Amino acid sequence: MKIIILFLLACIVLALFWGLSGLLKADSGSQRLIRSLTLRVGLSVGLFMLLLLGALFGWWRPQQTG
Repeated sequence: MKIIILFLLACIVLALFWGLSGLLKADSGSQRLIRSLTLRVGLSVGLFMLLLLGALFGWWRPQQTG
């Protein structure tokens, strides 16, 4: 489970830098920035859902502080 979460976080960061490179090149009519944003939002929602399902099904438990 931890490997999947780390992989998704790495993909989100890579999509962030992919969008930055598309922004810096700034070709008119380029869809690179929009695709990067769509990918990043989709991965973030997927990661959030995975964490929620993991907590619901008991795949992982949040640590208690104190």
